Amino acid sequence: MENTLSVKMIFHFYHSVVKAELKRRGFPKEVAKKIEEEHGKIVARAKDIGKSKLLSSYIMASYYIAMNRSTGKSAQENFEIFRDGLCASKLFHKVMGDVDSYLDPKKMPGRLKWSEDSHKRLYENDWVVDILPGNGEYDLGYDYHECGACKLCKDEGCPELAAYICRMDFVLADMMNMKLVRTGTIAEGASYCDFRYSRKK
Repeated sequence: MENTLSVKMIFHFYHSVVKAELKRRGFPKEVAKKIEEEHGKIVARAKDIGKSKLLSSYIMASYYIAMNRSTGKSAQENFEIFRDGLCASKLFHKVMGDVDSYLDPKKMPGRLKWSEDSHKRLYENDWVVDILPGNGEYDLGYDYHECGACKLCKDEGCPELAAYICRMDFVLADMMNMKLVRTGTIAEGASYCDFRYSRKK
């Protein structure tokens, strides 16, 4: 994929929070450099997903793959490094927003348009999603029928890593003070991923 300004900015953000966490954990500086070099190779190979609404998730996946090839640690430990780095970032909390901004009804037309466009499958590695408005049981739902993170992990020969990227969804929901219920993911063999978000009681 093309290393656009958006890709570079997202990478720089993830890299800065992970570098800070690696430093806190006493890793040598060359580990961060190895991650950066490996990530560049993965991005160069990755299939383009255009201006996808989930570009940041695609780069999160590519970055996590690069971590697993560079730190010498297990997938679980790399997940914890990534998670703790994001949770410690004040900027990330600000960018993510809160439950009110995420569930703002004004965002629904844009989400429905995104869903419609996703079914055109213009980019092989992009996500395909149905948006489900709230119904009393939850406030917002997504059914993902195809997952870009899973596709990238498969392309890179490490499909087992996708499940760790899925776990980050619960971290992000909690950060925004939302409850996420999910009964299955494509990464773990389900036919689709069912996200159900609601306000915490």
